[in-house]
Amino acid sequence: MALSLVRLGFRSVINFERNAAVLSVTSVPKQFKLIHTKSACTGSVCYLSDVHRQVIAQRNDLDKSERNSALRRSYSKHHGRPEENRRKDSDSDSDSDSDTECKGFDRSQFWRRKMRTVHNILDVDKDGLISFNDFQLFAERFKSLGHLDEKQTKEFNSIIQKTWEEQWGAIEPYNFVTQEQYLEDMHHVLNDRSIKKRAFSWLPYLFKAVDKDQSGYISVVEFKLFFKCLGLDNEHAAVAFAVIDTNSDGKLSLKEFVKLGKDFFFTEDERRVSKMFWGPLVD
Repeated sequence: MALSLVRLGFRSVINFERNAAVLSVTSVPKQFKLIHTKSACTGSVCYLSDVHRQVIAQRNDLDKSERNSALRRSYSKHHGRPEENRRKDSDSDSDSDSDTECKGFDRSQFWRRKMRTVHNILDVDKDGLISFNDFQLFAERFKSLGHLDEKQTKEFNSIIQKTWEEQWGAIEPYNFVTQEQYLEDMHHVLNDRSIKKRAFSWLPYLFKAVDKDQSGYISVVEFKLFFKCLGLDNEHAAVAFAVIDTNSDGKLSLKEFVKLGKDFFFTEDERRVSKMFWGPLVD
C-alpha cells in the first residue's frame, strides 16, 4: 500500500512538471489562450496537444521569418541605409508632376519591369549584380564622349559616388545590388522625400554629355548616342525618340529630358511615353 502511494505521488509530480512545461511556452511573443483546449493522453501522461502543435507552428513561422530576413540581408555585404531610415517618410508626397506616383509596398508588374530594365542597364558587366564599379563604368561611357568640360566631369563623378553611398552604402568590393534589392531600394527612394530630390541629380549630366553640338537640345542623332551609352542599339533609339518627342519638334530640351527620365521611375501608368526613355522593357 505504501509503495503504491509513493508511485502515485511520483507519477503526479512528473505529470505536473510536464503540464507546467507545456503551459510555460505561452511566453512566446504571440501567446495562445488555453481556455477550452482539449488534452490528449497516452498511457499515464496527458498533455495539451493543441497548444503543443500551435507552439511548434509558431516557432516554425518565426524561424522562417528569420531565414527570409537573413536572405534579404545577404544580397550584399552592406545593405545601404539603415532600415528605419529607408522607411522614413514612406507616405511623403512626390515632387513629380505624375498623378500616378507609386505609393505603398504593392507595386504593379509594369513598374517592376521598368526597374528591372534599369537594373539591367546599370549592370554594365552583365553579371546580374550592380556594383560601384558598374556605376563608374556607366559614367565613363558618357564622360568618354568628351562633351563635358573639366568642371562638369568633376561634378558628375562626385554625384555618381554620392548617389551610390546614399542608396546602397559603402564603396567596397563585396557590396552588390541584386535585381530584387534594387526594386526594394527604389521603392524606398521614391517614398523618401529627402533622398528622392537628389536621387536623379545625375540626369542633367547625361544630357550634357550627349548634347554634342552644345545647342541645349538633343536631336534624334544625339539620342542615338544616349542609347549607345546605355548599351542599346540605334533602332530602339529612333523608335523611342519618335514616341517621347510628343510635340514632334525633333528635339528634346534639358527640362524635357530630365522630366522623362524621372517620370519613368515615378509612375505606374502604362500610357506615359516615359516608359520608352530607358529603352525596351525587359520581361
